[in-house]
Amino acid sequence: MRVFVTGATGFVGGAVVRELLGSGHQVLGLARSDTSAERLAATGAEVHRGSLEDLDALRTGASASDGVIHTGFIHDFSNYAACVATDLSAVETLIEALAGSDRPLVISSVMSHGRTEDEIPDLAAHPEMPRLAAELTTLAAADRGVRTSAIRLPQVHGEGDHAFVPTLIDIARAKGVSAYVGNGTNLWAAVHREDAALLYRLALENAQAGSVLHAVADEGVPVREIAEVIGRRLDIPVTSVPVEQAGDHFGWLGHFVASDLTGTSTLTQKRFGWTPTRLGLLADLDHDYYFNQPS
Repeated sequence: MRVFVTGATGFVGGAVVRELLGSGHQVLGLARSDTSAERLAATGAEVHRGSLEDLDALRTGASASDGVIHTGFIHDFSNYAACVATDLSAVETLIEALAGSDRPLVISSVMSHGRTEDEIPDLAAHPEMPRLAAELTTLAAADRGVRTSAIRLPQVHGEGDHAFVPTLIDIARAKGVSAYVGNGTNLWAAVHREDAALLYRLALENAQAGSVLHAVADEGVPVREIAEVIGRRLDIPVTSVPVEQAGDHFGWLGHFVASDLTGTSTLTQKRFGWTPTRLGLLADLDHDYYFNQPS
């Protein structure tokens, strides 16, 4: 297949591109900058210039392909509502371009508090998870002749990670302590990006319209244990922060550090023959690349 990939040079998207190319697919990757275009071309993928805000570029990329994998997202937590709106607009545009073709569209979504793959959340009941609107829009497009599927992602880790865990490391360095909230027994689900990339390919090739997949390897890692690895590697104390002080200590990440973000992939593994084989989060976090990368 010729697959249009958004976020093609990102942390998850880059792994998806490698997985697709290694399995014999062709890739048309969205690239915003000259640097991204050069990196993408070096992988053997074809470059399609544009951005998530460039709806014409999304339409032409989708129209020129046999399927689409949407991994792009603007991670600006200082203006998160705008990022969510851009993502929803991009998803709607991709659906329009594919409508009536029965071609696959695989999008990235978020874990919704331990629900199974067959449980579709109510957006009104989860106002703290506005990205669910894109998932619901995608699944509904199964009635418009698009073979849609949504992959719910937990914490995605691996070399090159620049999301939640590296932010925790940066905060620990700055504060001189590695902290968790309360007793630290709240849990985060996680997956290595290479395992996640394989699941994107399996969804592209095999998922039925309206499918939800969970890219979960670790069903629940205690946040205190994450803090303990960080503390040991940085040689700093590990301490608890009261719930009411989480925002002061962690900033925008405070809500997430205090939350249970768990999930299961039992149905996904059974339905798609997906078995995660890479390192778990705690073992991966003990690698030097998490502590030697620039802040």
